[in-house]
Amino acid sequence: MSISHLFLWLTACIWGFAFVAQSTAMDVIGPHTFNAVRFLLATLSLIPLLFVFKVKTPYSKSALFKGSAAAGTLLFFGFTFQQTGLLYTTAGNAGFITSMYIVMVPLVGLLFKHAVDRLTWAGLAVALVGFYILTIGPNLSINKGDALEFAGTLFWTGHVLLISYLSRFLPALPLSIMQFAVATVWATLTAFTLENPTLSSIELAWWPLVYAGVASSGIAFTLQTLGQRNVSPSSTALILSMEAVFAVLGGWLLMGEVLSDRALFGCALIFAGMIVSQWPRKTIKLEPTKEVSL
Repeated sequence: MSISHLFLWLTACIWGFAFVAQSTAMDVIGPHTFNAVRFLLATLSLIPLLFVFKVKTPYSKSALFKGSAAAGTLLFFGFTFQQTGLLYTTAGNAGFITSMYIVMVPLVGLLFKHAVDRLTWAGLAVALVGFYILTIGPNLSINKGDALEFAGTLFWTGHVLLISYLSRFLPALPLSIMQFAVATVWATLTAFTLENPTLSSIELAWWPLVYAGVASSGIAFTLQTLGQRNVSPSSTALILSMEAVFAVLGGWLLMGEVLSDRALFGCALIFAGMIVSQWPRKTIKLEPTKEVSL
């Protein structure tokens, strides 16, 4: 295993255990207040990286502001549904349902005329069966928390597609900082509208906030950036999909969460679907044809 692969595995681990931090914080702080502080810490933790990963290519500041506004808004809604959903479901469920964006991105990409191959369709089908087994109960009912997590996944899907587009002409680090700043504004306004944020509650949830805001953003962003430099996109996606497994592992080790056999089977199918949809494809290189003079 190369150091780049190790960086990506650490990223997946940090992201997976973040679900535990987010879930435990809900005992003492509201979801919107949690997100507001988390986004603020994420913004502040990424700013120093501007001095490490210096932007060398020119870009449009107007495009950066517009793109960040759109991406930050999607980020806000994704985290809002995710964090609120953790009030009613387990960290493991949240991790696997959130990871469904990996197989949903190609499906939504059809609207933008993106090609989808057979392996992706097969992975999507398996993951959807797993999602049904994991979340749908008797009488076709779905847990409120799982439904909220799935709603958040729709915004994560849109966010991935938007970032994929914006990354073609905007530098990654300034875009990340700006989108977190936008999400901070949205979450702060929501927190003061729907909740009653207090310094005492923030202090009680301080360590989960630091983990979610600094480790899951600043540190993980750095590791992901360093790791992706020497690892193919498909292999990167496969490794990062382990985030869901680490979420279940973290919930079991640190919170005593135990999944039923049915839930474990559903998680296994979702994970299998993610693996199949992201499995590296063989590329066939065509030999250049020789010119024939007549």
